[in-house]
Amino acid sequence: MLEHILSPEQLALRAEVRELVKWVPTELILGMDQDEIQFPKEFLQEAGRRGLMGVRYPKEVGGRGLSWVDTVMVMEEVAVLGYIFGCVFGVGAELVCDAIVNLGTKEQIDRYVKPLLAGELFAAECLTEPRGGSDFFGTTTTAVRDGDDWSLNGAKRFIVGGQGADYFLVYARTNPTAAPHKGLTCFLVDRSDGVETTYLHGLMGCRGGGAARVIFKDVRVPKRNVLGRIDGALDVFYPMMIPERLGTAAMTVGAALPALEIATRYTSKRKAFGQRINEFQGVSFQIAQARTLLDVSQSMTYSTALAVDRKAHPNKVRRLVSETKKFVTESCQEVARLSMQVMGGIGYTNVFPVERIVRDLGLASIWTGTNEIMSLIIGTEWYKEYETQYRAGRTRDPEPDAAHADDTDEKVYE
Repeated sequence: MLEHILSPEQLALRAEVRELVKWVPTELILGMDQDEIQFPKEFLQEAGRRGLMGVRYPKEVGGRGLSWVDTVMVMEEVAVLGYIFGCVFGVGAELVCDAIVNLGTKEQIDRYVKPLLAGELFAAECLTEPRGGSDFFGTTTTAVRDGDDWSLNGAKRFIVGGQGADYFLVYARTNPTAAPHKGLTCFLVDRSDGVETTYLHGLMGCRGGGAARVIFKDVRVPKRNVLGRIDGALDVFYPMMIPERLGTAAMTVGAALPALEIATRYTSKRKAFGQRINEFQGVSFQIAQARTLLDVSQSMTYSTALAVDRKAHPNKVRRLVSETKKFVTESCQEVARLSMQVMGGIGYTNVFPVERIVRDLGLASIWTGTNEIMSLIIGTEWYKEYETQYRAGRTRDPEPDAAHADDTDEKVYE
C-alpha cells in the first residue's frame, strides 16, 4: 500500500512474500478456522524454505540482514492470509529468535535459531499463566537447581504455537526471595518428558495456530539452556516488547486489508433502490473512513519501524511502539467492523471471510500486552519525556501565550 516509500529491493522482497501467500491453499485456511488443523507446520516450513523468516537477522544465522521496515512489510503481507498466520510466523521468527540472537550463546543460536529460520524447528514463547497475563512479574512457574541443571515446574496458557513447538522460551521464578522483577530467569526448554501441551479448542478466532496450555512437570533443563543471566529475565523481556508489539501492529494492518477489499468489491456490485450501494454516502463514507484508518495505521507502523532502525532513545521507542500497537489494533478492528456493516447481513455469514476477520482481530488488542497496558506505558513514558524536554529547555514554553497568563491567582494547583 505504501509503494512510494519502498525501495526497488523492498518491492522485490514484497513480491517474494506475496508469492508465498499465493502458495497457501484455501483448504489450509478453512481447516485451521474449523479446528481441523491445529498447527500450520507446512506453511512455516515453506516460509523457511523460501528464506522469508527473520529477514532482519544477520545472514550468518539464517536471516537476510535487513531492517525493521523490511520486517513490518513482510509481517503485513503474511497476515493478509489471516491474523493467525501472522501470529505463528511472528512468534518463532520475530520473538523467540530475537531473544536468542540478542542474548544467546553461539551454541544456542546454532541449535535453535538457524533451524527455526530454515523451517526445520518450531518454537513458542511461554509467558502468560493461568493466574495472570499482564502481571508478568507475578510469574509462579518455578525453576529450582538440580545439580548443575534446573528442575522446571508450572503451567502456561494461551501459548500461540505451543501445540506444534519443538522448544519453548519459558520465564520462571528462580529466586523466590528477590523482588518480583529481579527473581526471574529465561530458559530454552526442549519438548521432552514432563512437557505436556493441550490444544485450546473453542477460541472465538485465530484458530489453528497451535494455541495451547503448556504444563511443565519436573522438566530437567540443562544449565546451557539458560538464556542470558540467571535472575536476569528482564534483559530478555523488555527488548522483546519491540518485536511483540510492533510486529502485532504490522500484521493487524495486513489482516484487516482483505475485509476492506471484499467490502469495496461487494458494495461496487450490490444494488439497492435502483443503484449500486457505493453511490450512497452512508456506504461510501464508511468505506472512506476504513481506508483512512488503514492508511494511517500503516503509516504509523512504518514510522515507528524507522525510529527503531535509527536507534531513537529507548524510552521514546517504548512509547512509540505502545502507541502504534494500541492505535493500529483498535483502528483495524474498526476497519473490519465497518467492512461488515456496509455489506449488511451477508457480511455476518461465512459466505464471505469478513466475519472470520472480525473474529480473528478480536485478539489484536488483547495479546502481546493489552491495550490498557499500552495506555499505561504511553502515559508514563510521555510524562517522563516531557519533563526531560522541559527541564532542558528544548521546547518553547507556550504557557505565557495567553492574554491573562500573568494572572497567577487563577493558577491554583493544590
